Amino acid sequence: MFDWRNILRGMAMGTSDVIPGVSGGTIAVLMGIYDQFINAISGITTREWKKHVPFLLMIGLGMATAILSLSHVVEWLLVYYPQPTNFFFIGLIGGILPYLIREAKDMGPFKGKHIGILLIGAVLVASMAFLKPVEDGALLDTAVLSTLVLLFFSGAVASMAMLLPGISGSFILLIIGVYPTVLNSITQLNIPVILVVGAGIATGFILSSKGIRYLLNRFPLLMYSLIIGLVFGSLFVVFPGLDLNISNVLLSLASLILGFSAAVWLGKRG
Repeated sequence: MFDWRNILRGMAMGTSDVIPGVSGGTIAVLMGIYDQFINAISGITTREWKKHVPFLLMIGLGMATAILSLSHVVEWLLVYYPQPTNFFFIGLIGGILPYLIREAKDMGPFKGKHIGILLIGAVLVASMAFLKPVEDGALLDTAVLSTLVLLFFSGAVASMAMLLPGISGSFILLIIGVYPTVLNSITQLNIPVILVVGAGIATGFILSSKGIRYLLNRFPLLMYSLIIGLVFGSLFVVFPGLDLNISNVLLSLASLILGFSAAVWLGKRG
């Protein structure tokens, strides 16, 4: 059954995936569709693939629409309003934590191993803040076969990160050094490159979703502990610093409150 609201959910995920440091998986949790998203991607290669097609089509359409139409907007916001934009996502990420903790508590009491997994996840993601991405903006020569191979495997690795809340697929592309090339290909509608990266993303989605689904079904509380840690750690990655001029501080504070309020509201609805 087609649920047209999934187009909007996909657009929210697609918008976040354009921004380095923000995870599409986090937005999927926020929208209350994370488990369904993982199960659908994993199930597309099984005999029950038909029942997952409507959901994935709507999510995919929304993600593609957002990535293609909003990439220019996101680029503009990150250039002219980088701190307020990132503070909005910090608000979203912070606002989802009460929802995740509430969901985890319903699965049982936290024990030492759960806290340990949570801390490992937080440190793992927070440590990415110290990684130095390639920032020179240089574009790779996409007419070279080796570049296309690199873009395929970069898409696969990034998509595995996208499925984990807290880990940004676009930030992985930035670290590898292909983010400017991928974003330029999207804005310029370079179809061959988009198809290569898309094939890598699809491959990574299918392979990693099976592992994540198995762990969610077998060790739900441990996985939610890890997810909480990953989401918490991502706050340190997204934090852009703060220029202490009054207009920037007020705009960043308003963005933070707006993002946090939106996350809390969506969490209650979920």
